Amino acid sequence: MGAETGEGGLTQLAGKVVWVTGASGGLGEALARAASQRGAKLILTARRAAELERVRAACADPTRVAVLPLDLLQLDDPDAAAREAGKHFGPIDVLVNNAGISQRSRVLDTSLDVYRRIFELDFFATVALTKAVLPGMVRRKSGHVVVVSSVVGYISSPLRSGYAAAKHALHGFYDAARAEHWRDGVKFTLACPGYVKTDVSVNAITGDGGRHNKVDPSIARGVEPAACAEVIWRAVEKDREEVLVGREALVVYLKRFFPALFSWAVNRADPIQ
Repeated sequence: MGAETGEGGLTQLAGKVVWVTGASGGLGEALARAASQRGAKLILTARRAAELERVRAACADPTRVAVLPLDLLQLDDPDAAAREAGKHFGPIDVLVNNAGISQRSRVLDTSLDVYRRIFELDFFATVALTKAVLPGMVRRKSGHVVVVSSVVGYISSPLRSGYAAAKHALHGFYDAARAEHWRDGVKFTLACPGYVKTDVSVNAITGDGGRHNKVDPSIARGVEPAACAEVIWRAVEKDREEVLVGREALVVYLKRFFPALFSWAVNRADPIQ
């Protein structure tokens, strides 16, 4: 069975097979736990098998949760990964592309290798897994792809040139995919959080590929992962095409309706605040 719609055309997670990447902590863990509470069957993917097992144990029903450790920077055969995921509970009904990495470095200080690494994980791995599960969704005339983008998928800010570029690219790709496959019953939701209280800034990479290894004050003040996950799943259940999460969503509208004011503000902003 695919990701069926219930009354009013709403996507129901109960009993559906949900594959979450980047599920070993932070927002990915919160998304997994919230989906488990809704009765979904889960496949959890990240590099750290021990952390995936911890998340599995914390889910509402661990017997309906499987772990599939993968390094998405080394995703040589995405179709094989999708087949492996499907061995646990059957075909994937909902793919949640959450894995990614952020950046903290100036354009002049950032190597091309770092830009390629960001795009490999934030864009190409996401696209590869989507293309791996999409044919089955099209055949079943049912499925939902959730993409965790960011507010910087709409705007950009200092020290995040590669990260923002990769998130912008996701919007272009998935807008096209949605237009091509809506008749096939496949849905796409772009989730665009602002600051979420996770290790995203700690794990962000610098211009030479090292770790930022700091908690940005803005991240420390961010939305709790569980609250963000709840907003995202409610948007998916309502089949929304996009959802903005957090106060930072206001900046998107500032750029849209007052571009000169936005430019003035972002040019003078502290890039790590």
